Amino acid sequence: MFLSLCVILWTTSCKSHNEEHHEAETNFQVTSPLIMDTLITKDYVSQIHSIQHIELRAQERGYLQKIYVDEGQFVKKGQLLFKIMPKLYEAEQQRAAAEVEFAEIEYQNTKTLADRNIVAPNELAMSKAKLSKAQAELTLAEVHLQFTEIRAPFDGIIGRFRVREGSLLDEGELLSELADNSKMWVYYNVPEAEYLEYKSEVKNDGDVVVRLKMANNKHFAYSGIVETIVADFNNETGNIAFRATFPNPDGLLRHGETGNIEMSTPLKNALLIPQKTTFEVLEKKYVYVVDEENKIRSREVTIAAELPHIYVISEGLEQGDKILLDGLRLVRENDEIQYDFVQPKTALSQLDLYAE
Repeated sequence: MFLSLCVILWTTSCKSHNEEHHEAETNFQVTSPLIMDTLITKDYVSQIHSIQHIELRAQERGYLQKIYVDEGQFVKKGQLLFKIMPKLYEAEQQRAAAEVEFAEIEYQNTKTLADRNIVAPNELAMSKAKLSKAQAELTLAEVHLQFTEIRAPFDGIIGRFRVREGSLLDEGELLSELADNSKMWVYYNVPEAEYLEYKSEVKNDGDVVVRLKMANNKHFAYSGIVETIVADFNNETGNIAFRATFPNPDGLLRHGETGNIEMSTPLKNALLIPQKTTFEVLEKKYVYVVDEENKIRSREVTIAAELPHIYVISEGLEQGDKILLDGLRLVRENDEIQYDFVQPKTALSQLDLYAE
């Protein structure tokens, strides 16, 4: 038994020695960080709004006599949409017109007498004022009569009906909504730090183009342009709202939709490394740096931004540092390795990299 145990220990020792010798002969791939200009693309949850979206409300009280359109219908500016029963307002308009006619006759008679010095000038002035008052009341009655017809103030799409024909309407009651979807305003909130970064990188004379990813995870066919940033930060969230304008010739986007804005910010002289060169310990990122003696040293790095398959490094590395490209699980701290150097551009070209 003792002899068998010795044989087993000797066999195991030889196998372990062979494995260590095999590992020592392994050639690893090493590369360096690459400095280049690139774009950082970030996603922001967004709300989609029509360029014009208003409520259609009754301006007079009365019964809804007729609805001339349907929900979801495209209407033209000035098109008749709803009509409130006009009988009462027609009668008021006719009465006001009669008052104007009576005041006009009275004024002409008084003027004739005044021209002959039969009546005092004050009586003529009173008659003139009475006529002006009657004319003003007629104008008001005509306005009330016009308010019984609700017309489209611009081209757009009718929303859901809130009333039906025959409904008794109060003044100001909501009838429906009207949306102009020829262009869409897409709002998204940007944190303060990213806003400052955006303002420092983007020139004032250039348009910032953004893309919209819709709820089905597909990109909208047309790009948008960031046209404005609201005046104030939200003190509760620390965000500020950006507004991008998108053309909508096919009418695909509707008011109230949601999506994600993809905004790219240019980054000058960014220090780039492949993501696969990093490992994580206690939520901190590290890389293996190869020193002048070809020994492995772990080093903490700070990630400034994340791109597809690459990291932008702000602290921890310099351009000439050599970092382990693969085989991170096969080495330990202070291991001496043999390696082949891979040019940074070659290493990055093998990744799905979207940099300029």
